[in-house]
Amino acid sequence: MSSLIIASCVILCCSFSSSFRLEKLGAIKWDKVVHGNQTWRLITCIWLHAGVIHLLANMLSLIFIGIRLEQQFGFSTLSVPFCSGSILSSLFIQRSISVGASGALFGLLGTMLSELLTNWTIYTNKAAALITLTVIIVINLAVRILPHVDNFAHIGGFLTGFLLGFVLLLRPQFGWVGRKHLPASARVTSKHKAYQYLFLVIAMVLLIVGFTMGLVMLFRGENGHDHCSWCHYLSCVPTSKWHCGN
Repeated sequence: MSSLIIASCVILCCSFSSSFRLEKLGAIKWDKVVHGNQTWRLITCIWLHAGVIHLLANMLSLIFIGIRLEQQFGFSTLSVPFCSGSILSSLFIQRSISVGASGALFGLLGTMLSELLTNWTIYTNKAAALITLTVIIVINLAVRILPHVDNFAHIGGFLTGFLLGFVLLLRPQFGWVGRKHLPASARVTSKHKAYQYLFLVIAMVLLIVGFTMGLVMLFRGENGHDHCSWCHYLSCVPTSKWHCGN
């Protein structure tokens, strides 16, 4: 059984619908993270869910998205983007709790996109795969601009996973593995292409700067909305059918 499926079963044992119970068990609560020195909530929130539907939706997504990536790159590699999205959520969602593995799942979607881009030369039907994956990501982000959905965790998870994919999921360029069986004149001399190293360096810089700035802002008690007046629309768009509140 896939270790990611086992992780899903662990999530099942830690799923409660009561806000009080979720807070006690480790949901993200801004004041407790910042003023209560409970940084561990940035991780434990992933293993909690707001209800059965929330849980089942994430389990199904985890099975369809995670198994292929785990088979190709291993569980230990994917566990890094799986723990992403919580910092951005804490910066923008400060008046309520936040739980769920959706941000981590969007991190896996981000790694799928960057893995396709950085290993572009070894794939066939590249354009079709890129268009399909982009449409899936856009649709998933768009349907989550509803009330009571923490889309900041999704966006943070996606961006983190996207950048980590350039760092963790490099593959040798086409022809490297079988180079010993080719004539000397036709052998590939470099394991990776120059653009792969360029993507890796840029992604590393952005990750370090982004995480550093995010953590500094978080533990200084800053509100992300003070620096981005329109960002609330990324998580909820008011309509005649519902209101986003504060």
